Amino acid sequence: MIDTDRRELIALIAALGLAPARAAAAGLADLGKPQPFSWDWLQQRAAALARQPYQAPAKIAAAANLDYDAVGGIAYRADRTLAGGIRLFPVGKYAQTPIDLAIVENGQARTVNFSPDMFTSKGSAKALGISGIQVMSPDGKSNWLAFQGASYFRSAGAQDQYGLSARGLAIDTGIDGKEEFPTFTHFWIERNGPWAYTIYALLDGESVTGAYRFVSRFDHGAIQDVSAVIHLRRDVERLGIAPATSMFWYGEGNRAAATDWRPEIHDSDGLEMMTGAGEQIWRPLENPPHATLDSFQDDNPRGFGLIQRDRDFDHYQDDGAFYDRRPNLWIEPKGDWGKGAVTLFAFPTTTETVDNVVAFWVPAAPAKQGQRLAFDYRLTWNSADPLAGRTARAVACWTGTAGRPGQEPTKGARKLVIDFVGETLAGLDINSGVTAQIDVGGGRLLTNHAYPVIGQANRWRVMADIATAPPGPADIRLFLKRGAAPLSETVLTQLF
Repeated sequence: MIDTDRRELIALIAALGLAPARAAAAGLADLGKPQPFSWDWLQQRAAALARQPYQAPAKIAAAANLDYDAVGGIAYRADRTLAGGIRLFPVGKYAQTPIDLAIVENGQARTVNFSPDMFTSKGSAKALGISGIQVMSPDGKSNWLAFQGASYFRSAGAQDQYGLSARGLAIDTGIDGKEEFPTFTHFWIERNGPWAYTIYALLDGESVTGAYRFVSRFDHGAIQDVSAVIHLRRDVERLGIAPATSMFWYGEGNRAAATDWRPEIHDSDGLEMMTGAGEQIWRPLENPPHATLDSFQDDNPRGFGLIQRDRDFDHYQDDGAFYDRRPNLWIEPKGDWGKGAVTLFAFPTTTETVDNVVAFWVPAAPAKQGQRLAFDYRLTWNSADPLAGRTARAVACWTGTAGRPGQEPTKGARKLVIDFVGETLAGLDINSGVTAQIDVGGGRLLTNHAYPVIGQANRWRVMADIATAPPGPADIRLFLKRGAAPLSETVLTQLF
């Protein structure tokens, strides 16, 4: 769950696009002999690997001496750009395992052979190997997609700002001492156009192997159509499909954690879901007092993802990390995913450099040794809320002392305040019969009020005092309605 090197991927480098054959002819890249390659071949290789004992990939020992500053002084040479826009990351302290890489053209793969002169260096540090790839924009001034470390990958989204990450697979996440981090050991890259690549990857780990295909393009953000074929070497207690991992330190709802001067610090502020039955759900993210694991049961989910809804610069005041520009990651399953649960794991953090939140799909059927599992899904990295406009959305969530202002606080209770905004609230006033449906588990609803916020168009506020039962938390399910008709998405949240 610890982000290996969040900022190494943000560096922007100038580019010179060369096709692989031209690069080789010019002596700018050392490419191996052509070998046949196909998606079917990669699947067969993953299946064969699963029948063999696991062998952990070797690390480069000297890479442990290349700290953040040393790695920052090593840059891939622009004149060695591969396949029109592929550049490479060097190994370092936070990514010590080298990868194998090949460029695919016309069904033939040519291995990229590492040499130190592929990189320039400032100071005495020298490149020791290749740890990952980055996909550059056609003008070479920025990169929009990167793979580095275990099975992690990420996109800069629509606003050229990296934030949350995805993983190929999550294994036993949230189970003390058991979590595994399988590795993308080999990559094959095929160019489809100036803003389009198909990236193939071989996954290997103690419990699994896998063949992955990422058909990736950029159109107001990155869009990746993913095919994953997984083979289980042994039983897995909690198999997480399509994981998204992010950071939530503090926001408007937990100001007590704000030891930094900035008003809010988070890469994402909520887990959004569209269930198979069509219910839109919002779960505000938290920096919990202890590790938490929540499962939201579903059948054939339509989508889920970690979203940064709050995009107001004034709420962050960060003119370096630009948390208001962090991309969303929305996962849309393809085909029949059946029964299972969107699972959210979070643990406490006191820094912005640790990813402490991860969301993933866990199939209801047990993951058993010898199984072959296949999942197809789309990843969308951009700044647009994927479900915006369907119904009123929760745009802010606060907690505080229960009771009436100026009077004694209500002991053993907390106040929850949620604001909703949306066209479904247009034209409604305090006499329109709008109420809040609030259900509480592990606690008791004491008071609640729902009313329009004066001077704010289509904005309603729900305010509730809720008694919590130690050790807690209280689980709250809340939405606005008029009669029996819902007016808003459903908010699922907790009070500790």
